[in-house]
Formats: sequence, structure tokens, C-alpha cells
Amino acid sequence: MADVLDAAGPLEIVEDRIGTGSTDFWGISFSPSSTEHDTLSDAELERRLTLLQAAWAYFDDIAARVSTEMRAGPRGGGRDRDKIIRHVIRVESLDFAKQVGVLEEDDGVALTPVALRQHRANFVAGMRDYNAGKVAKQMRSWTLPFLIRHAAFHTLDHAWEMEDKDLSADASA
Repeated sequence: MADVLDAAGPLEIVEDRIGTGSTDFWGISFSPSSTEHDTLSDAELERRLTLLQAAWAYFDDIAARVSTEMRAGPRGGGRDRDKIIRHVIRVESLDFAKQVGVLEEDDGVALTPVALRQHRANFVAGMRDYNAGKVAKQMRSWTLPFLIRHAAFHTLDHAWEMEDKDLSADASA
């Protein structure tokens, strides 16, 4: 999406907000900004879903090319690549997706390539349904725009973690 992002021009700060304690620890607030409370237009929803899908594609690309073993460090302790992948998928499929009425079992099925594609399709469909008012149970403290942003950030944060801890370059040196 480099061309799309370049064409959009420089970033514009729309809000300066003090976050929760998790902001200092993880670098992301666990609460919606003042700009994330309205229903999204169809075009805006699709734009945000495209960004989330780009985050998934980036994560999948990084996961496919980094070393299985990861450099130890403060983030996640000694998690290897597969544990990071499992963490990202499980949090998304068990915690994030249920926010929009997509309920999945904790059986690890979403870890297979076919099931992961199906989970992501179900999650995107759930977000579209939620935005259209088709989901009866509404989120209490989260909003759909925040959920999409949070899911994308979580995915990218762990892709960057894998890049930072990758041992492939060490092995080829």
C-alpha cells in the first residue's frame, strides 16, 4: 500500500490524548479516541479494513521468512516465532472477534492456513455486520473503529517484534 499511503500525504495529528497505563507499557491506548465513536461510512469502513488486511499480509510475510528461534529479549521473554504467531491469532480470534459477534472455539484450528483465511473472512464479515447494525450485542467500552485500529496495531507490533528478534542474519554472517 506504499503508493496509497504516499498519495495521502503527510500524517496529520488529530488528537493528543493521555492514555491508560498500558500506553506506557505497550505503546497503545486501550480506549477509543474521540474520533472513534461514530458509525463508519461504507467507504471509510472499507478503507480501514483494507489497512487491517495489509497488516495481516505484512505479518504473514514476516512470519514466513524469519527464523523459527528468536533472539531473547524483554518483549515476550523467550517466545519463538510460532508462539508469537499463535499469540496473535488466538488474541484476535478469541478476544477481538467476539467484540463483533464472531465466536470461535479455542481449539487451535485458526492456526492452519485454510482456517486462518476463514477466520479472517469471518472477522471482516462480522465487522461489516456490526457497522451495519446487524449485531445485537454492542461493545461496551470499545468501538468498531478502535477495534480495527487495535487489531492492526497488535498484528504489526508482533510483526515488528519478529523482525527485531530474527536470527536469520546472524546465521548467514
